[in-house]
Amino acid sequence: MGRAGPARPAAGTGRTARLALAGAGAAAAALGAAMVAGGAATPRIIPGLPDEGALTRWGLPVSKLVLDAAGVLTVGALLAAAILLPSDKGLLGRPALAYVRAASWLALVWAGAAAAVMVFSLSDAFGMPLTDLLADPAFGNYLTSYAGQVSQGIALTLVVLFAVAVALFARGAITVGSAGGLLVLALAALLPPALTGHSSSAPNHDLATTGVAVHLLVLALWVGGLAVLCAHALRRQPHLETAAARFSTMALWCFAGAGLSGVFSVIARLTSVSEVFTSAYGLILLAKVALFAVLGVIGWWHRSRTLPSLAAGGSRTFVRFATGEIVIMAVAVGLAVALSRTAPPPAITPVDRAFELLGYTMPPEISLANLASLWWLDLFSGTLAVLLGGLYVAGVVRLRRRGDSWPWGRTAAWLTGVLILVIATQSGVARYAKVLFSVHMAEHMTLSMLVPIFLVLGAPVTLALRALKPAARRGDRGPREWLTVILHSRYMRFVGHPAIATTIFIVSTYALYFTPLFEAAMEEHLGHIAMTVHFLVSGCLFFWVIIGVDPAPHRLPHVARLLVLFATMPFHAFFGIALMSMGTVLAEGWYGQLGRTWGVSPLADQQTGGAIAWGFGEVPTLLVLLALAVQWWRADDRLARRADRRADAAAARTGGSGDAELDAYNDFLAKLNKRDRAE
Repeated sequence: MGRAGPARPAAGTGRTARLALAGAGAAAAALGAAMVAGGAATPRIIPGLPDEGALTRWGLPVSKLVLDAAGVLTVGALLAAAILLPSDKGLLGRPALAYVRAASWLALVWAGAAAAVMVFSLSDAFGMPLTDLLADPAFGNYLTSYAGQVSQGIALTLVVLFAVAVALFARGAITVGSAGGLLVLALAALLPPALTGHSSSAPNHDLATTGVAVHLLVLALWVGGLAVLCAHALRRQPHLETAAARFSTMALWCFAGAGLSGVFSVIARLTSVSEVFTSAYGLILLAKVALFAVLGVIGWWHRSRTLPSLAAGGSRTFVRFATGEIVIMAVAVGLAVALSRTAPPPAITPVDRAFELLGYTMPPEISLANLASLWWLDLFSGTLAVLLGGLYVAGVVRLRRRGDSWPWGRTAAWLTGVLILVIATQSGVARYAKVLFSVHMAEHMTLSMLVPIFLVLGAPVTLALRALKPAARRGDRGPREWLTVILHSRYMRFVGHPAIATTIFIVSTYALYFTPLFEAAMEEHLGHIAMTVHFLVSGCLFFWVIIGVDPAPHRLPHVARLLVLFATMPFHAFFGIALMSMGTVLAEGWYGQLGRTWGVSPLADQQTGGAIAWGFGEVPTLLVLLALAVQWWRADDRLARRADRRADAAAARTGGSGDAELDAYNDFLAKLNKRDRAE
């Protein structure tokens, strides 16, 4: 018995190593087979034209495979430490600390793989064998230019920087909050290379870019989390049942997100259904779909069979199925890398500069009918609206089933905000917002000054705190505890200060439009996403201070809220006047490339946008004043009722009325009455 105890970790480590080798072998085999089938391994080489050579031809996808695997495993290790494993009052337990340290080493491998991909990509771009490229005296200059000027090189440079930052900061992370921050940083580091590949050149590049970003994030959480969970089970570490239950809930959302984002990505890249069956790209895609279906079946089996057996104390079935699932996922990762080296079928697109920039042809001249009919799917905003509406309704339903009440006015306000968000980002308004500055300004004002009012009045944080269940284990952090920690964090106390929230709301508008930042944001789909998020967040932050129902770190008296509101609105009027007075066109390079032939000139349209910014604030101000008046009246009513309850309690104790002034007046009247009787 004394010898068997210490041998268990070594045996678990050996099983984990075998699992890692099996996964690596499956991914490499899938990569090789897909490259051969897709033609990437044996391209047609024309004599006299540049050829990167076999070393680069295979070295680039292999280094990309290592890049993706290291990134996914880094995410999985940090996910296990921050979310899957239980914590103790914000501190990481011993297994979680081990995974954070493992993430540090994995992040170093991630950074090294990104550097290798950069060198191989340079060889591929120049069509020069790697040995010749390394021997060139100008190799350093080539690499510096590629890393700082080419989009793919910039993306890989960001990965190196982010991965090194994760590796360094993970060495000293001991709290759940620090592990969660590193997890967010690792997820952000996954995005740059994917967003500069085939997605950026697809016919509908907006849909493809958002689709591949969502697809990559959910797959990283799913694959990485399962890999670390399987290693946790093989090494017989504690809290396996808790981690598996939490992962199962998350995996269901990841499965749905991966399926939907994959469908939208395919729609954006392929122009017909036949291309799925007739092109190498489509055939590899079908193989991924088949693996995805198998993973769905295994996931259902986990939820219905292996998790109950795990709760009963048997882990063998879980380990066996999880190991098979890891191997299938490794094959899917290998196919994904091969798919990135396989060009999609060429799309027949109109020879139109506007189509290249927008992803759709120039819309016809603007009219109310076109604004109402020319709807355009923006995957990011649409997904955001569905999540906001669905999660809120789910919270209300949970409260109702529990027998608790929730004001219908708050629900109506929240759903109204979501509806306005959908109209502003999915209708013809979104299509014309990229073409006309005036429509863009109307969309901006709607997202920052109208939608947030209704969202804030919906009190989503209060609903979440009431609907979410506390963590089953005392001292641990579930969704409710994470929300509480965020609300009480120093960051929220800082940005939630009325002066800071007001400054962000005002200054960011001037900083966006009166600097080159606006034109840079208009030229990239990620820039449009960033503007949408900023408009919503800055607006919600400001109106949370003014009319927020949810708990806030700083509470202003109602008079002070009125003063902040009246002091802020003139700045938007000044902004509109400044736009109307300008003699130059903002983002002239962007609007000049579109080649719009109808409507007014860009300068006249910009002046119209300034007029919209100047006059738009009246409706939101009126709504805020009405909400503030109702809240003020209700606050006074609550104070009056509280005072009445205290007075009644005092009267019950002393036998008086509970009001000192009223009692004194009654005593005075009684004395007068007594004197009159005596006389």
